[in-house]
This record gives sequence, C-alpha cells and structure tokens, in this order.
Amino acid sequence: MTMPVQGKQILLIDPAQRFEVELMLRGLGMDVRSVASPAAALDLASRDDFDMALLDVALVGDGDDDVVARLRAQTTIPSILVLTTEDAVRRAVRALEHGADDYLVRPLERAEVRARLARILEWQHAGDRAVHLQNELSRKYLVGNLVSRSEGMRRVRDQILQVAAARSTVLILGESGVGKELVAKAIHFNSPRREAPFIAINCSAIPVNLIESELFGHERGAFTGAFGRQKGKFELADGGTVFLDEVGDMDLLTQAKLLRVLEEREFMRVGGSREVRVDVRVLAATNTDLDDLIRKSRFREDLYFRLKVITVRVPPLRERQEDIPELARVILEQIRRDNGLRPRRLTAPAVRRLQRYPWPGNVRELKNVLESTAITRPGDVIRESDLPAGVRGEDGPGAPRAHPRFGISLREMERDLIRRTLLRHDGNRTHASRTLRIGVRTLQRKIRAYGIRVPGPRGRRAGQTAGVIKG
Repeated sequence: MTMPVQGKQILLIDPAQRFEVELMLRGLGMDVRSVASPAAALDLASRDDFDMALLDVALVGDGDDDVVARLRAQTTIPSILVLTTEDAVRRAVRALEHGADDYLVRPLERAEVRARLARILEWQHAGDRAVHLQNELSRKYLVGNLVSRSEGMRRVRDQILQVAAARSTVLILGESGVGKELVAKAIHFNSPRREAPFIAINCSAIPVNLIESELFGHERGAFTGAFGRQKGKFELADGGTVFLDEVGDMDLLTQAKLLRVLEEREFMRVGGSREVRVDVRVLAATNTDLDDLIRKSRFREDLYFRLKVITVRVPPLRERQEDIPELARVILEQIRRDNGLRPRRLTAPAVRRLQRYPWPGNVRELKNVLESTAITRPGDVIRESDLPAGVRGEDGPGAPRAHPRFGISLREMERDLIRRTLLRHDGNRTHASRTLRIGVRTLQRKIRAYGIRVPGPRGRRAGQTAGVIKG
C-alpha cells in the first residue's frame, strides 16, 4: 500500500526556484513552508515539526557548512531530499553521504515526485514501526514478566538481572522445552544491547556443510550456488546478541572457528581473505551433557570453558509446580490473541491436574496441550475432563502414557515420549522432530543413546520391525 502524501508537513529550502516547487507540492495536498536560506530553515525547524525537508543542491557543501549535516545534527526532521540537475548529480550523491535520503532531478515530474516522496514516507513509517516493535519486545521480555513463583525460577530471574549488563558469554543449561531461548531473550532485552539485533541459531537444524556459511557468511564463488556475498548471523548481529541453541550439536571444525570469534572478536567469511570484526555478545544453550561430549572428543574443552563463563540452569517444569497456574494463564492469553478466541480459563481441578502431570516435554508440552484444548473444546471454561487423556492419567487412542510423579526416571520419560512420537509418525525422524520441536540431529542422537526400536512404515509386513533407527 502506497503511503499517502496528503497533509504531510514539508520544509522547502531553495534560494531560487522554491515557488514552482511549492506550488507542485501544495497540488499534491502537502502543507509546505518555504525559505531561501539554511539559517531560516534551522530557525523554523527549531519551532515547528516537519515530516520532510527538500533543499536545492546548491546548498550542499563540505564539512560544517553542509546544510544536510546541519539539519541532521540540529533538527529532528526524519527525511531529507535534495533537488538537483543532471549536471550536479555528483554533488547530490555527496549529500547522500552526509545523510540525505534521496535526490530528485529537475525538471520535476509530478507523478515521480509523488511516488518518490511516498516511498520515503513509507520507509519512515517502517522505521517508526520497527522502533515500536522493538519497544514491545523490550516490554515483553522484561525480567519482571518472567513467571517465577518457584524458588528455582526466582534464582534464574536474579541471575538474569546480575548478568544482563555484562559482555560475558553465558551458557544456559536445561532440558528440552524448559524455555532456554526465553531466558536468552530476557538477558538481551534487559541489557544495554536491547535496541540491537537478537539473532537465534539452532545449531542442530543446520546441515554441517552449511553451518559455517550461516554463522560467518560467504563471498561470491565460495562454493557452488554462492552467487553473491552474504553476511552471516554474526555480522548481522553486530552490536547485539547471538544465541546459539543446541550448541552441543556443532561440529568440531565450526567449534574451532567459534572459539576464535569468542577470543578475537573477528572471523573470515567462507571464501574470504579479509578479517571481519564484530561486537557481539554470545549466549549459548544445550540440553546435552557437554562434559560427556568432551570425554568422547566430540566437543572442545577450550570452547566449553569459553562458553561457561557464566552458567544459568533452567529448572524443568516438574520442579516448578507453583509456576503452572500463572504459566497456564499467560499461555492461554497468548493463544487467545494469536487465534482470535474468546478468553479461556481453567477450573481449579484442571489446574491441579496440570500440576500433578510430570511434563516430560516441559513448558513446550504445556503450551501444546493448552493450545490443542483451547482450540478444539467449546466454551470459555476448560475443565479437567477437557484435558488430553494422557495428562489425566488415562490411556486412550494415541494418548501418551501417564507417568507417575515418582518412581520413574527422567531418562525413561524422555525415551517413552520420543518412542511414542516416532510411532505416531511411522519412524519419520523429520516429522517427529517437528512435533517434539527439537533438531533432527538431536533426535537422532537421542534415538541412538536410548536404543529406541520402532515399527517401520505402515506398508511393512505385519510383524516386521525396523530395529534401532539409525542416524
């Protein structure tokens, strides 16, 4: 949709031909104030607000005398355009270097002027919208908004407040689904870097042959299909934060390159010969025992110590039952907004049932259960009987087995959840990983570790099984 130009406040600075330009702009429905000199323009801009300034190329100078630089330094006018002629385009380009947004070549065409101004106003609007969204994100991830009635989450909240202002690397530990990325975002949006990018990378979801390019970028011709230079995530996050999720799944070669970035704050793009320096804070997360990976020579010990300068452990949901009522309320409100639903609330028995269930999939599983229930059950009240059979401790078609709160290990719960999810998807690892919301490589590693055997595709003869699923 084209941004309308009608009613926009324009400051026109032109010592020679301002009247004809003013007439055209007024014909487009704009409110125009015109002056002949930069001094008059600065005086006017100090008293009134303008959406845009248009100035003649003859006023473009060098250093402190340049009117573009002075407008940028001394006023709040968001957009500046230069009116030039064919023989003065080089001077107009110099104005762009000083902070102008665009230039128009005389003689001016009404349709082109309208289109160009509308485009710049759209950029301006998009910038305002980006600032608004950034402010919304900052409010959303304020540490005070974390559900932290339990002692474990209060410790996490306190740690976030302690480490947010630092540059130190943070290693976030916790089971799959506990909300490690939420903690990373809370650290970023409560830090001095909150207005810079936060970029999350799931290391297990990127193929080994692409992860270096994804993280550090590549030059044209670096490999087949590299048709142009591409910045990597670290370069795009300059000034902000990179969050490396599932860092335990990173291959050893990329680990070595990451170690250099942490030590030197620089890297080379794939196929490049020039060092690229960045100012990036690194947060990493894993649900894997990195000490065990080090013993198996699958993770670098020096990188491990670089990552764990500060360690934050996020407790599983079964250890924070006090948080479940408030968590459920927050999740249901988010589901309502996302799906345009009427408000939903849980009855007291339903809440108690949620607190008794051990949640092997943690907060992620709670979200899935509440979303499915809120969308498929009529009415504004969610009763205990509306919850899935597995959560209620009953067996039913496709229901996960209800686990007792005690007497069964986390390893057994996770193994059973993975096995049943694979059964549901006929052994398809890609589909199962999407349901579990973990990377395919993470799933393959767990399948091998647990020695899980599942039936093959439905087309397999009765009684024939697939054995242990291989990675």
